[in-house]
Amino acid sequence: MTPQRVTLITLGVDDIARSRAFYEALGWQPAEAHEEVVFYQMHGAVLALFGRSALAQDQGRPAALLGTGAIALAQNFPTEAEVDVAWSAALAAGATPLKAPEKVFWGGYSGYYADPDGHVWELAMNPFWPLAQDGSLTLPLRPSESP
Repeated sequence: MTPQRVTLITLGVDDIARSRAFYEALGWQPAEAHEEVVFYQMHGAVLALFGRSALAQDQGRPAALLGTGAIALAQNFPTEAEVDVAWSAALAAGATPLKAPEKVFWGGYSGYYADPDGHVWELAMNPFWPLAQDGSLTLPLRPSESP
């Protein structure tokens, strides 16, 4: 049995310096940086930027097979206004807009952008998922799960 957790998210990038500059323009500060990889400490996990061809080699696959996958990374915020600020910051840093933040069918507010390597990020406010003061998310218990 394996633990239910993710400790490291690695994004394959074409140009480490360009990707690092993008995330730093968002205000992210590397915890550790090398010529071939940059690490950002997050709440309980690490985000790594790693050269796409080096990542493919590490996986034993051709780089052409790597793409960005059918995945979206997400940042949740307590208010719609904070989503809008993050959206503006991402675009100013060079993100490609995919869908501007708007009210969505499930009752929240969200939008999507792609980083310089095409990795998709969602920015969202979910009124059903309150965030802790440090910004971390723990899913609320459903009524049937209450102690």
